[in-house]
Amino acid sequence: MTTDTPARLLTLLSLLQTPREWPGGELAERLGVSRRTVRRDIDRLRELGYPVQATLGAEGGYRLVAGKALPPLVLDDEEAVAIAVGLRAGAGHALEGVDEASVRALAKLEQVLPGRLRHRVSTLQAATTPLTSGDGATIAPETLTVMASTVAGHERLRFAYRAADGTESRRVTEPYRLVSTGRRWYLVAYDLDRADWRTFRVDRVSDPFATGARFTPRELPTGSAAEYLRRSMHRTQQSYELDVTFAAPAATVAARLPGWMGAPEPLDEGSCRLRTTVSDGKEWMAVRLAMLGYDFTVRSPRELVDAVRELGDRMSRAAEGGTASSEP
Repeated sequence: MTTDTPARLLTLLSLLQTPREWPGGELAERLGVSRRTVRRDIDRLRELGYPVQATLGAEGGYRLVAGKALPPLVLDDEEAVAIAVGLRAGAGHALEGVDEASVRALAKLEQVLPGRLRHRVSTLQAATTPLTSGDGATIAPETLTVMASTVAGHERLRFAYRAADGTESRRVTEPYRLVSTGRRWYLVAYDLDRADWRTFRVDRVSDPFATGARFTPRELPTGSAAEYLRRSMHRTQQSYELDVTFAAPAATVAARLPGWMGAPEPLDEGSCRLRTTVSDGKEWMAVRLAMLGYDFTVRSPRELVDAVRELGDRMSRAAEGGTASSEP
C-alpha cells in the first residue's frame, strides 16, 4: 500500500496520462488503496488543474482529457530521454519549425534530468545522425539551452565570439531572442561593451556563461527580432530583391515561410506573390523555394532564375538516371 500521498498522486497521474480509461477498481489495486482513497486523490488532482473525467456506472472509470491549459506532465525515464534526444537533434541543426520555444523546452527538461538520464541522452545523440536540410553548421545543444535560459530569465550572458574574419572577442550581452533561419541560429542581443544592438551567429559562439545578473529588457528598435535580424543581415551581406509567385493561397505559403522572409501578397484565391529582400545565396534560395512544395515562378533576379533552371535540370537528370538504372 502506498501511504505517501504525494508519491501516490504522482503514480496516479502517471497512470492517467496513459491514453486509456482506468476503472476505479483497477486504480485502487495498482495503488494499493481503497476506491474511496482513489476518489479523494482524483479530487486533489482536479484541484491542481488536471482535467480528470469520470465515467458513471457500476465499475466507474477515469481518464485525463484535454483542458483549457497544459498542466505539468509526468514522464517516465524512456519518455524523458526520447523527448530530450529529439529536441537536441532539432535544435543543433536549426531545422525549419524548430524555434526558440523548442530550445526553451529542452533547457527546462535538461535542467531536471537526473545524471543517469543525461548520460543516456548524450550517448544516444552521439550514436545518431539526424537528416538535416541546408548547410548550416552543427551547434552544441548545450550552447543553445544556456542562451535560451538567459533569454527567458532576463539574465546577462557572457561568451567568446569569433567574427567572420576570424577575430576573437569576449562579449557581455543582454540576450533578447534566438532566431532560426532554417539554416542557422542567431542571437539578437544588446552588447553592453558596444552600447548597441548586435546579432551573433550561434555557431561562432563558444563558452556561453549565464552571469546571474538580471536586467530589464530594452525595447528592440524594430520591435521584432526576426525583422532586426533580416535588416542586420542585409547590412552586412550582399542582398538582392526576390520576386516570386506561387500557385497556392497566400496563407498556405506563409505558413511554410520563415518569418524573416516576410509574407506573400494574395493575387487571387489560389495564388500569391512574394517580394522581399534576401541575402541567401542563389543556389540555396532555389533549393528553399523548391522545398516549400508548391509550384512557383521566379520573376527576379535573373541569377535566381538561372539557379532554379539549373537545379531543375539536375533533378531531371537524376530522375532519368534512376529510371535507366532500374531497367532490366
